[in-house]
Amino acid sequence: MSPATPLFEKFLGKTLVVPLRCPQKSTAQPLRKKVRIIRGMLRYIATLALIGSAAILASSSLSAQGRGTAPPPLFFKEPWQISGPAHAIAPGENVLTNANLELKLYGPSATAADPDKRIWISTPPTNIWTGMTTTPFAATLRDKSNYVDLTGLAKVRWVTRASGFHVVRPVVKLADGTFLVGEHADASTSGFLESEFIFATQRWMKLDIDRVVTKGTYGPAQDASAWLRETVDLSKVDEVGFADLMPGSGHGAGGYVNVAAFEVYGRAVKRN
Repeated sequence: MSPATPLFEKFLGKTLVVPLRCPQKSTAQPLRKKVRIIRGMLRYIATLALIGSAAILASSSLSAQGRGTAPPPLFFKEPWQISGPAHAIAPGENVLTNANLELKLYGPSATAADPDKRIWISTPPTNIWTGMTTTPFAATLRDKSNYVDLTGLAKVRWVTRASGFHVVRPVVKLADGTFLVGEHADASTSGFLESEFIFATQRWMKLDIDRVVTKGTYGPAQDASAWLRETVDLSKVDEVGFADLMPGSGHGAGGYVNVAAFEVYGRAVKRN
């Protein structure tokens, strides 16, 4: 046995008494808890303030547009009508279903004597087809009693199709007689597609309506861009329509556009 054994046994034979001490109550924990609560309340108040500020800014922006969140009503809808098979639109032929509207055709192909060089009406669905035009072409619709206000959230909804590099672009005629063509372009080649766009978001170019080509001037730094630099006033628009700025390719597959159902959403402005 090890010499240390008796000492070890002696140690084990004694009762070891360990005094219990009650821990003193710390003041740090309640203080930290109060700090966390205050910080949480401050974050909550800051979040509410940010939400309120965003709501005020959004409301101010909508008020500045003068239209609020309410979209403008439907100004007109035109699905076209056709009598018989697809054919060139004859002078004086009525292809409209809306008696309040007038159809305006522009460009040399609008009035060409040869039907195979003129604008056609086709089907299905009933649509204006530019395949036979030998020059750029534009068509517009005019309400007989009203101009249309195309500011704010005013928009077009139309059903279009295109082939080749052709695209459908919006055209407006202002009350002062100025024709403009917009940058928006639809070119669905897989079939007829319904789409829409807002007028206020457009950039515009002046349009020589006799030839249906864009016009522009050099800027102060020899900027050759034809985009209008001044703000366009769309509060009183006389005619709304579309343009194909390329000649058609003739019968069969090739290059052309089709424009079927055509809707304009805006506010009526009584003609004087």
